[in-house]
Amino acid sequence: MNIILPRRRNGSDLVKLQLDRTETALIVGANGAGKTRFTMAVADRLGNKAYPISALVGLYGRQEKSDDFNAELLDTLMTRLMKDEMLNLIAYKLAIAEHKDTTLATTRLDKVIEIWQDVFPGNRVLIDSGRMLFSRGIESAAYPALRLSDGEKAVLYHTAAVLYAPQKSVIFVEAPEMFLHPSLTASLWNRLEILRSDCSFIYTTHDTEFASSRNGATVIWVRDCDSSEDAWDYDILPPQTGMTQELYMTLIGARKPVLFIEGDSRRSIDAKLYPLVFPDYNVQSLGSCNKVIEATRTFNDLSTFHKMESHGIVDRDRRDANEVAYLRRKKIMVPEVAEIENMLLLDDIISAMANSRGQSAQRAIQKVHHAVTAMFKADIKQQALLHTRHKVKRIMECRVDSRSADIETFERHLSGLLDEINPREIYQSFCDEFRQYAGTGNYNAILRVYNQKSMLPGCNVAQLCGFAGKDEYIEGILNVLRRNSSGAEIIRDAVRRCLCGDYVESSF
Repeated sequence: MNIILPRRRNGSDLVKLQLDRTETALIVGANGAGKTRFTMAVADRLGNKAYPISALVGLYGRQEKSDDFNAELLDTLMTRLMKDEMLNLIAYKLAIAEHKDTTLATTRLDKVIEIWQDVFPGNRVLIDSGRMLFSRGIESAAYPALRLSDGEKAVLYHTAAVLYAPQKSVIFVEAPEMFLHPSLTASLWNRLEILRSDCSFIYTTHDTEFASSRNGATVIWVRDCDSSEDAWDYDILPPQTGMTQELYMTLIGARKPVLFIEGDSRRSIDAKLYPLVFPDYNVQSLGSCNKVIEATRTFNDLSTFHKMESHGIVDRDRRDANEVAYLRRKKIMVPEVAEIENMLLLDDIISAMANSRGQSAQRAIQKVHHAVTAMFKADIKQQALLHTRHKVKRIMECRVDSRSADIETFERHLSGLLDEINPREIYQSFCDEFRQYAGTGNYNAILRVYNQKSMLPGCNVAQLCGFAGKDEYIEGILNVLRRNSSGAEIIRDAVRRCLCGDYVESSF
């Protein structure tokens, strides 16, 4: 079926979308972008082939008729179900009275009851005196639909509404996730799409989890609306690679430049700190550094389409200067410290937090420097070994990736590799370098190479700044940034300069 999309802003040509039967489409975009009006404009062009569904309308109606999907109400659908059931029973009785060989046909009501009871196992639907009643078990008392939860009503509404859609129509579903638990949404609509395989479905949604569950769906991204010209800024998304559809739609709905970071979205320091340091960015936690690198690359490759800026942040870990420079050229920021915990030990951040608690910033910084240097000095051999393993691994990856015409050439290429790499020499070089940092008290260099999770609590920075412990110190930094308290801009500036590679030591 050819579906005519609305006129683009600053453009005169109408866009045709080919949507075959059983295919689905998604209309996504940020709040206020004009998705609902866009959907209505698409539906209007289809005339009586369009069939709108909205649980918000169906269960509660709407006051603003200009936004109304004109969908049927739940009460109306339930009345239609009971009327059809009655007509079916009458036809069955008449056929019996006329001694015809007949069976009781399956009705829409039967299908509604089947799906509703499957979605809510253990619950039952009863028909009594022309009414639908419900119970939460065989022995529990029955009650009317009025006492159902919004989620239970929504399943009833969606199922009945889909069943009453005209043959080969386009079913427009506004907010398919509304009132439903996320664990139910995708499976319910999978079943309803199968139930009406003669129809096409177009969903308007904010739910990225549901949207990503519509595998192979055409995605229409509505960016903005010009109500005076009845025109929209929108695009049909290209197929995505290297990034989940869910993530992609999360990003395009935010209207902000994107910052990909490592760590868990709820528990990691990264996810708590960076949104407060970069409030103008849509910060997305992806877990591993490889995912950050790949997502940043993929998103920037599509920049001509979505016109949004994307950056990434990965821990430095044991990367050398060449690796860091390469990543920064790819718009991936790499801090001048080994990991994010080390960033909280930068002089300017210690100073800001000590001042916030009325402690001596100079004393705190001096003692932290001394403690971190002592810890590093005692750990030099282990740290040198870790850096050696990383460097050897990188060399091996480059050598193994080298092209060879045949196995003999490849064997010659790898022969003597251990002698050529000489890991002991690399290890000794790191030991010498690290001993120099410890001997000269080069604090910033130590922070750059020292991966040690126990360093933050071990250096006693929290107590020196007036906090009970590590967790309270971290939360104190976050609270200063949240409240934009004194010292907030000092902390933000220190983090940004550290990420950009030009952190300068304080005057202490």
